[in-house]
Amino acid sequence: MTDLLARPASQSNPDADLGDSLTASPGMATASEERDTLITLNMGPQHPSTHGVFRLIMQLQGETVVASTPVMGYLHRSSEKLGEVRTYVQGTVLTDRMDYLSPITTNWAYAMAIERLAGLEVPERAEFLRVLTGELSRISSHLVAIGTFGQDVGMYGTPLLWALREREMILDMLALVAGVRMNPSYVRYGGVARDAPPEFFRKLQEFLDIFSSKIDEYESVLTTNEIFRNRTVGIGLLPPEIAKAYSVTGPILRASGVPYDVRLAEPYSIYNRFDWEVPVRYNGDCFDRYLVRIAEMRQSARILQQALDGIPEGDIRAKLPKVLKPPKGEAYARIEGPKGEIGFYLVSDGTVNPYRYNVRPPSFVNLTCLGQVAIGHKLADAVVILGSFDIVMGEVDR
Repeated sequence: MTDLLARPASQSNPDADLGDSLTASPGMATASEERDTLITLNMGPQHPSTHGVFRLIMQLQGETVVASTPVMGYLHRSSEKLGEVRTYVQGTVLTDRMDYLSPITTNWAYAMAIERLAGLEVPERAEFLRVLTGELSRISSHLVAIGTFGQDVGMYGTPLLWALREREMILDMLALVAGVRMNPSYVRYGGVARDAPPEFFRKLQEFLDIFSSKIDEYESVLTTNEIFRNRTVGIGLLPPEIAKAYSVTGPILRASGVPYDVRLAEPYSIYNRFDWEVPVRYNGDCFDRYLVRIAEMRQSARILQQALDGIPEGDIRAKLPKVLKPPKGEAYARIEGPKGEIGFYLVSDGTVNPYRYNVRPPSFVNLTCLGQVAIGHKLADAVVILGSFDIVMGEVDR
């Protein structure tokens, strides 16, 4: 819960205060008075606006943030160490619980790292199914991001409920192919867990037929809303040079004018077969981060339609040994997740489990610049800035 912690220690040294007052000009605030006006405020670790168990320590001058420090680690679950004592297929379950709003994309990055380590070829139909489920997961994640961001800004009710309405359709479709709505472990090394039934393709086409109009509805209550624009335009500016210095990726980076997307920078799977664009904005503020996610959902729908029209028949899984023991070596694979670049680094010692299992999580990396971005803004703006970053703490404190 938000609480006030302390005032500076200058109050305990009256002689210092006296010295300051003797040398100050009339009408000017002394150094001691300026220190006395600073307060330390904790937002979190449990707070409605922190999107998980996260703590933001802020130094405030009145309502203005003059210093800000993000603190993680409250949810640490040792996923990487657990991955080193489980077989390669068992490690897939751990990836589900990192970005639990888009588990299939995390499955995918992990599977690619194993495939590079073991030299596995993925059948073409499996690649199409990965793209279909992966882009649906991207839309699902962005729907949660936009809906909860609307709440952070103060647009209660409608945006979130509308976003969850379409997300339910996506989860129902994913349940048809994966068997469950959450934590599906659907993408496996060598392919996917199971083929999609005909009903999945029918429901997907129905979804694509209406989704563009649904995005228009979200924009009708947010993009042109005067209150929403006043709370987001020019707030949380992140210059491109700062974003690159902090290794920020995903919609946050593209909203700062850097057209970097792993799907094009290092093409993987079959993305080079589709006609689509990378949405880019150039102001680097909260409003542009929102607009990039809106545009990305439209592009994902565009990719989905092309993949749906072109999916071939065939196998969904490569021929695999009963027990996978990749040769000694190392491999790194990365993909473009909803929040940015997801990477897995695996080292094999020739046994049934990885010798090293390391993750490059986008939410964790993106959070590192939050403290700097919040400085100079009001306390209420800090909540909006954090919401625009779209973090998931399962991935941060993996």
